[in-house]
Amino acid sequence: MTHPYFQGAPVPRVLAHRGLVGEDSSVFDNSALALAAADAAGAVYVETDCRATADGDAVLFHDETLQRLLGDPRPVAEVTTKELAALFAAHGGLLTLREALEAFPGLRFNVDVKARAAAADVGRAVAADAHRVLLTSFDDRNRLAALDAVRATGAELLPASSGGRAAIARLRLASTAGATRWSRRILRGLDAVQIPERFGALRVFSPGLVRAVHDAGAEVHIWTINDPERMRSLIGAGADGIVTDRADLAIRTLRPS
Repeated sequence: MTHPYFQGAPVPRVLAHRGLVGEDSSVFDNSALALAAADAAGAVYVETDCRATADGDAVLFHDETLQRLLGDPRPVAEVTTKELAALFAAHGGLLTLREALEAFPGLRFNVDVKARAAAADVGRAVAADAHRVLLTSFDDRNRLAALDAVRATGAELLPASSGGRAAIARLRLASTAGATRWSRRILRGLDAVQIPERFGALRVFSPGLVRAVHDAGAEVHIWTINDPERMRSLIGAGADGIVTDRADLAIRTLRPS
């Protein structure tokens, strides 16, 4: 049965990677303005990341530290939510995950749980909006901890799920070997597989992997693709969605009016 996250939404899927940051370099990815820009461009899906602040709040933030965005080496986990919000004020605005869901009721969120410390608050934040949330993480333990937190709220519906690095590695082996039963076991409980086209010299995306995922009733999303020709090629080869920094360009390329 298809999860509500995918129902009634256009295909191919275009997932706005950390929102949409235009030419204004002062706007941070994952900020409120970045999400608003993706929404304004017509994105239905936004990919975002969550880490926990010193207060335990799940905020939209990708990196482990503030170094890349602010030149500050402190880990996000050591900064209070109030201080982080002040630092973000001139750069698009900080959002907790709960605030993001409330501010953008028309968006569907692809949430990467970057840290175990964020899992509990992620689960609480998405429980009431599970129909429009997909949870993922490179570390499946983070995703599973967030799902457990959703269950603890008594929610009737769990968010959709995408497998982590270990699941993807096993799936690539199983699909290459044509091991259908093994592939189905790996994909049990997953609604999507989100992968890079390549990992170094190793090609991850393949016809066999696409067949295995589709056979299990799940979707294949490729990240992070910003070139229109690659977008067209990957969708033509069976990908169901593209994670991109250029949601505006992807929408024009893949869903021309």
